[in-house]
Amino acid sequence: MSYLTMRLESLLKQTNSFTKFLLVGIINTLLGLSIMFTCLNIFEWSYWISTLIGNSSGALISYLLNRKFTFQSKVPYTKGASRFILVIIICYFLAFSISEGVSKSFLVKSSYSPLLSQNELSILLGSCLYTILNYLGQKYFVFRQKQNV
Repeated sequence: MSYLTMRLESLLKQTNSFTKFLLVGIINTLLGLSIMFTCLNIFEWSYWISTLIGNSSGALISYLLNRKFTFQSKVPYTKGASRFILVIIICYFLAFSISEGVSKSFLVKSSYSPLLSQNELSILLGSCLYTILNYLGQKYFVFRQKQNV
């Protein structure tokens, strides 16, 4: 094992769960946003279909990496997976509904000609909100292990 590999492993062991979640999230976000924008702009699919496909794409990788790497959870796969799906669905609809409303309101009230379309702005805002809500749901609901009393 090289010095760089050992050093990286040492740093990651000392990293808190939110930082690890963000590292996993960078991978998921890049993948998800790439797919969302491809679906929206190249395939010309709707906002909801594009965001659903983009988020679903990263869900499996997110579950596996966050279970093992971020939270070192021993929660059984079936229990964790069902909770994970529930959290993903709730976060998805909550975050992207709020962001759609906020971006519509922002663009209507603004005389500014944006570089982004209303749907693109909604996707970016929704992704930020989704990340925060998803972290909280995974940490406190999906991968939380009962503490021995």
